[in-house]
Amino acid sequence: MKKIQDIEMIISDESVDGVFAISLVDKPAIQEDFIYLSSHEIELKVVNEEKREVVGIALVPDKKIYRNIDGEEFNIYFTSQTIEKTNELFMKNLNLNKITSQHERDVEGVSVIESWIVEDSKQDKSNIYNLNAPVGSWIVKMKVYNDSEWVRVKNGEYKGFSIEGKYKEAEVKASEQVSETDELIKEIENLINE
Repeated sequence: MKKIQDIEMIISDESVDGVFAISLVDKPAIQEDFIYLSSHEIELKVVNEEKREVVGIALVPDKKIYRNIDGEEFNIYFTSQTIEKTNELFMKNLNLNKITSQHERDVEGVSVIESWIVEDSKQDKSNIYNLNAPVGSWIVKMKVYNDSEWVRVKNGEYKGFSIEGKYKEAEVKASEQVSETDELIKEIENLINE
């Protein structure tokens, strides 16, 4: 069985790398749906239909995200340090209104209104929303001013966030290690070939 390679995504040039938009999608790559606040029962005064807010996880540290590009299979992942820098650059570069739908079209009237990194899984604000976000996760809260996009949120067409960005690859050496069984098979093949 072929082992799928794990590739760490890194920021090597802060002037060009990082997230430049966040997409509302029906199938988030990180498999973490966002919370539609008006249907989520929590005791906050700001949580109501008029607020039109959604909150969810944009990135989880070290979570393997499967990719298949032209038949080449691999996993990508982000460390907590890269996620923290991603959030910082997203905010610094004022990308709060750069929202897309399904990575296909720009969306007007949707804005990131909060963005933070989970520092303490027990005492983080994300617990209010029952996100169960591990330390180092990037949480995003958006406000949906656009009526047609709000209908899509309410109808369940959007289930979460997916980032759009540019990163460099840093291959993980551990994923290239050969198991003892694989070494034994190679030794047997070498003996047969002799």
